[in-house]
Amino acid sequence: GFPPRWCYSDTRQGGVIACLIFFCSAASGILAIDKAGEPITLVLAEDGTIVDDEDYFLCLPSNTKFVALAKNEKWSSKNSGTTWLSESADEVDSATEKWKQLARQLKDDLSNIILMSEEDLQVLIDVPRSDLAEELAQSQTKIQVLQDTLQQVLDRREEERQSRQLLELYLQALKNEDSILSKVAGREKEMDVVDTGTSSTGTSAKTALSDQILAALKEKPAPELCLDSQDLELVLKEDTQALASALRWDKQKAEALQQACDQELSKRLQQVQTLHSLRSTSKGKKTLPWGDWPSSKRKK
Repeated sequence: GFPPRWCYSDTRQGGVIACLIFFCSAASGILAIDKAGEPITLVLAEDGTIVDDEDYFLCLPSNTKFVALAKNEKWSSKNSGTTWLSESADEVDSATEKWKQLARQLKDDLSNIILMSEEDLQVLIDVPRSDLAEELAQSQTKIQVLQDTLQQVLDRREEERQSRQLLELYLQALKNEDSILSKVAGREKEMDVVDTGTSSTGTSAKTALSDQILAALKEKPAPELCLDSQDLELVLKEDTQALASALRWDKQKAEALQQACDQELSKRLQQVQTLHSLRSTSKGKKTLPWGDWPSSKRKK
């Protein structure tokens, strides 16, 4: 849809509306701004030029944008909708620039796939194949293989997340069973109180992590899988007590999270090193060969 009181003309090719008076009448009725039969003022949305001449109206190009003004209303750039259009264009440009930036990373080195976040992987998967092929200067067949590979990486991380969730549920069930049978349940509760008190003393500590990273750490299961490698490094560099305070966790849980991030980052870097090693021994090629990628299909 368009902002209120916007209308379009179609004056060419024997268009639907070829009369200024009829156009004003139709716009007044459709936009519900006709008050007591008072006429409306038609202006160009671009610069507020008043359109009150039949010949001028018929000379305007097809799909000219107008703003219909009721009595005592005046045109301004704020109500013309240009701001709304510019914001929409900025959003489109931003989204386009993001996937192109990610595509350039792959063009430089395909092993960057391993270091990308789940969000970045999904962005590249959603790009139309023809657009991505043009950006990477590759055939659509190879781009299909690439996007299938991206999807497999994304699926593998999701499978790993589900496996960890099942393991955590199993360990939690064992812990609950031991707690019921244990004779030292009271002592464990006291230890929990002590841990909670310790973490609360560090509420004044500040963290350098962004709200987006903190939200992922707090809300996502196995959050280390959804973060990119740079974010993982930021989590590792963060003070454990400050991290625990920011997430409202006890220090032990924050330490476990940092250990998981450390393991995930080490695994990814090891995979990159392995690819580089294979690359250096494979016919002396400097880049991962696009043509040697095996055809693959996403597992359903």
